[in-house]
Amino acid sequence: MGGYIGRKAWVGPASTRAAAVVGAGALALLLQGCGGSDSPEDISCAVTTPTGNVTVGSGLPGDPAAPEPSSGFNKSKQGLKTQSYMVVTANPQASKAGCNVLKAGGSAVDAAVAVQMVLGLVEPQSSGLGGGAFMLHYNAATKAVVSYDGRETAPAAASENYLRWIDDTTGQTAPLPNVRASGRSIGTPGAVRMLGLAHSEYGSLPWKDLFQPAIALATDGFPISGRMADAIAGARTNFLRDAEASATYLNADGTAKALGTVFKLPAYAASLNTLAAGGADALYTGALAQAIVNKIGATVGADGVAITPGKTTLADLASYQAKKREPVCTTYRSYWVCGMGPPSSGGITIASTLGVLENFSLATLAPTAVDAFGGKPSVMGVHLVSEANRLAYADRDKYIADTDFVALPGGSTAAMLDKTYLRGRADLVSFVKTMGTAQPGNLGAVPLGIGSGPAEAGTTHMTIVDKKGNVVVMTTTVESGFGSWHMTNGFILNNQLTDFSISPTDAAGVKVANRITAGKRPRSSMAPTLVFKIAADGSRGDFVMGTGSPGGSNIIQYVTKTLVGVLDWGLDAQQATAMVDFGASNSVNTNVGGEHPNVDVTNNGANDALITGLRSLGHTVNFGAQSSGISTIVRITRDNGIPAWAGGADPRREGLVLGDGY
Repeated sequence: MGGYIGRKAWVGPASTRAAAVVGAGALALLLQGCGGSDSPEDISCAVTTPTGNVTVGSGLPGDPAAPEPSSGFNKSKQGLKTQSYMVVTANPQASKAGCNVLKAGGSAVDAAVAVQMVLGLVEPQSSGLGGGAFMLHYNAATKAVVSYDGRETAPAAASENYLRWIDDTTGQTAPLPNVRASGRSIGTPGAVRMLGLAHSEYGSLPWKDLFQPAIALATDGFPISGRMADAIAGARTNFLRDAEASATYLNADGTAKALGTVFKLPAYAASLNTLAAGGADALYTGALAQAIVNKIGATVGADGVAITPGKTTLADLASYQAKKREPVCTTYRSYWVCGMGPPSSGGITIASTLGVLENFSLATLAPTAVDAFGGKPSVMGVHLVSEANRLAYADRDKYIADTDFVALPGGSTAAMLDKTYLRGRADLVSFVKTMGTAQPGNLGAVPLGIGSGPAEAGTTHMTIVDKKGNVVVMTTTVESGFGSWHMTNGFILNNQLTDFSISPTDAAGVKVANRITAGKRPRSSMAPTLVFKIAADGSRGDFVMGTGSPGGSNIIQYVTKTLVGVLDWGLDAQQATAMVDFGASNSVNTNVGGEHPNVDVTNNGANDALITGLRSLGHTVNFGAQSSGISTIVRITRDNGIPAWAGGADPRREGLVLGDGY
């Protein structure tokens, strides 16, 4: 594995200005250390190109942050090996910020705070201050794994028909102009309070210093990237309802700000300064909180169109709590795999998928012609993983919701992840024909949990390892691209409540598990994941890998194929990340990412052996482009026996691996 190797970073006017802001703080020392040396021994937080070392954000040839049109698959994307720390995010500017925090001695959580603040600026369509997140943290000293829940909540005034009707009695019509664009879709944001909680426990550098990279970038500006430009263009019409969003992302003539436009956002810098000085609570009380409530309660758009207001109050924001939860940890072959529990379905559904796959010899079904992009997956390998997905999604759809409101069968994950139960589920898999649509297993009488809502699209993921070996995997989101399209004080507000079922009952009138209720958190598919070896005594042993992805309900598929790629097929971090995206939710469609260079979609896929092989087993193959954004770090051993790290960034997005390369 080769590729990007860090050199120096944080040079130029942005770093000078940021250092002046911080003064004698930790980040000022960081900036001096990273930007003040041209020594060839300084191999951190920048990239190596055929023509020399390039600082991220410099605009020089080879700069991974240089604005280029977004593409379906970047064949030049490479991985990286580092000796002591690493960060992988979906945007080069965010990776740069996180890497410099790690170089300065910051913890993985410190880096996550800095990364999130930059992502809210450079990837606002995916995450930000107005959204939510899930995080898993591994403490290398104590071996403890803890999960943090920063999922948004429904307001106290929400009824079961909050998303379906304007009013339960006098206005039984859909919210205006539609549920996503109404105030009803906006949940109380959770990401900032979650990061505040995690930093209070695992932060090393001062909270206020971690905002400076994003403040500098928002003040000094950066060229709009391809993905951001595409997202702005796609949201242009919807921005017209919001005066601040229009002023921020559209030109004076109403056209979308284009690729390469230098983008500055003083309002976002001001909000970050408020949070830097006042802590996470500054989003949940005071002027920022009032502005959020006012925007959710708006009744008419800037274009004069009526908007159904949400019912969020200052009390909803003030009472919001980020929660520490037990992760979902199960064994898979010789590994422990830990994921996020409810209100995310990601951890349980991936564990269920792996529990089915454990009954098959996947190692014999590895991809062929393995290259830098993961090779060509085998027909039977994709078939078995897709069938296991179907079975797991069937149980997910029926049984999983916010367990603070709807209990899992038996009151815990034990019944759903029981090895004998999953062996029985595996017996339903045929080697000669797909099951098409799976039925959920019989785990007792519970709500059906199968409801309707729009597909999620506005999400991102980061994976981080610090110098002490502590690890963060964090998936963060505003739900759909640019969330609700409502904006205040420089940040987008989520539309996360549309992850609830719009209707509280199914077609038969039975209550669904994922119906909206006051204070409840909507079900998610986000799946930040950690893997460990099984120790001799059966406990969690050495850390093996961390991964995760955006992608709505397909996140479960993306993370599963990456885990199988590393754990069963021996692919490295970049190969497993880049490998063809494949899998299935509980439908007749089986996904095979047609954007991948190893998939031939010409002639309706008739020239591709994987597609035709799956069709021969009865699969309806969807070879539309997949939009994963996988970020992976795998623990490796150097030739001298010293542990090190290998990272992979998804070629389908703008991600970048950075660290102290060797």
